[in-house]
Amino acid sequence: MDWHYIPSLAALRAFEAAARHQSLSAAARELNVTHAAIAQHVRALEQEFSDSLLVRQGRGVAATAAGRALAERLGDGFQTIAEAVGDLRDRNADRPINITVTPGFAGSWLMPRIGEFWSKHPEIQVNINPSCSVMDLRQEGFDMGVRYGAGDWPKLEAEMLTAAAYCAVAHPDLITGRKVRSLHDLADLPWVMDSYEREQHRVLEGEGIDLAGLDVTLLSTNDLALSAALAGLGVTVQPSSIVERDVRSGQLVKLFELKDNGLGYHMVTVPGRSTPHLRTFMAWLRKVARQEQDHEMKKAPGAAGASCKS
Repeated sequence: MDWHYIPSLAALRAFEAAARHQSLSAAARELNVTHAAIAQHVRALEQEFSDSLLVRQGRGVAATAAGRALAERLGDGFQTIAEAVGDLRDRNADRPINITVTPGFAGSWLMPRIGEFWSKHPEIQVNINPSCSVMDLRQEGFDMGVRYGAGDWPKLEAEMLTAAAYCAVAHPDLITGRKVRSLHDLADLPWVMDSYEREQHRVLEGEGIDLAGLDVTLLSTNDLALSAALAGLGVTVQPSSIVERDVRSGQLVKLFELKDNGLGYHMVTVPGRSTPHLRTFMAWLRKVARQEQDHEMKKAPGAAGASCKS
C-alpha cells in the first residue's frame, strides 16, 4: 500500500463522522475535537479531490454523490479496523500474564503467596520471569514488572506495592545470647550479601558500618544470600517485606531495623497497556501487601533477646 496517495486518516475520520451524523458539531463531539477542526479537515479533503463532499442543508450538512460514495467505503473500512482491533483485544484478554520480578522478590515474597491467587483464579496463567536485568517492558512483551526503587522510572507507571524498610537478620543459632543495640554489635560475625544489591550496601554505610571491615561473603544473587542466612552462615540485610515470613516462622531473627529510605517494591506497567487479567492480578497483589502491612503493625516486637531500633 502506498500511503503517499492516501489523505490523512484524521481528515478521513472527520469527514466520515460528519457525513454519518449530517452535522459538523456532532462529528466534533464524537471525535473530541472542535467544530472548526472538522470543517478544516473536510475542506482539505475537498481540495485534495477537487470535488465537493458536503453541502449545507438546513442546520446541518448533507453528503454530495461523491461524498456519499466515499463515506460508505470509509465506514466499511473503519468498521473492519474496529472489528480487527476488538478481536485482538478479546484474544489478548485471555492470554497469560507475563511479569518480570527480581529473584529475591520472586523467591521470598511472591512464590510463598501466589498459591492463593492460583487457587482463586485458575483461569489466569501467570508467567514469572525472575531477573536482575533491566527489562524493557514494551520491547520484551512484559505486562508488568516488580522492581525496587523510588518509583521514578521514565515513561512508565509505578505504584508502590510494599515499602522496603531494611533489617538485619540471622539464624537464631548464630546470635544466641547476644545483645544487639546497634549494627556495630554484629560486626564480628560473618555476613552474607548479594554483590549486586547496592542499596543494601548503601544502607549499611548509612548506619556507619565500614563494609571493608566486615567478614563478608558476596554471592551472585540475593536469593543465595538469604538461603545462606537461613542456613546459619551469616548475618544479612534484607527488605523487611522479603523476610517477614521467615521471621514469623522463627527461621530468622530480626536483629536491627534500619532507617527508612523511602524506597520500595513497585508494580511497574506501560501506560495504556492493560488487560482484565492483569488488573485482577494487580488487585490481588495490593490486597496481599495491605494484609502484610496490617499484620506488621499489629504484631508484637521482636524476641530472642534482640533489641530492635525503630
